[in-house]
Amino acid sequence: MNVVPPALEKLIADLKRLPGVGQKSATRLALHLLRRPADEARCLARDLAGLHDAIKLCSNCFAFSEHDPCNICGDSRRDPAMVCVVEEPGDLMAIEKTDAFKGKYHILHGVLSPMDGIGPGEIKIDALIERVRTQKVQEVLIATSSTVPGEATAAYLSNRLQGCGVKVTRLACGIPMGMDIKYADELTLSRAIEARKKA
Repeated sequence: MNVVPPALEKLIADLKRLPGVGQKSATRLALHLLRRPADEARCLARDLAGLHDAIKLCSNCFAFSEHDPCNICGDSRRDPAMVCVVEEPGDLMAIEKTDAFKGKYHILHGVLSPMDGIGPGEIKIDALIERVRTQKVQEVLIATSSTVPGEATAAYLSNRLQGCGVKVTRLACGIPMGMDIKYADELTLSRAIEARKKA
């Protein structure tokens, strides 16, 4: 006999699709939502429904934004000569929390992973090369994670940028091997940015 009502079971199944959410977490979240006032659930549903209409990619750096260009690309106080390359928007958010980087960003939206069918054409590498060639960029800080795909992507980018006349640097100490950059604390990221080295 199934004691879970079908509507609740469907919500649990939907929540399980989120990264890092298993059966127990999905059940806990679904029960929490059910115990809260119906207005809160409706508000959450409205926010989720409107998310894809409200958010777009910045045409310059590919950050999630409600405006084009995004707030960082449109900020004249940021140094356009320095571009920090990250894998995902979450990495940009982590670096911004440090307040140590004053340049602009370029988001790849992934890393090279031939086994998963992700090559240079599937992420925003060509757009980065074009940007470096046309926007007077002087330094590219490669801030990919120190995972195997992150390191492979960093090496590929370094090679592609060789003939572009820019200084290519890489995050240095502080980021352990195998760690996703978005999970590093602000101090660790700040030190890694300050101690960056040539790629």
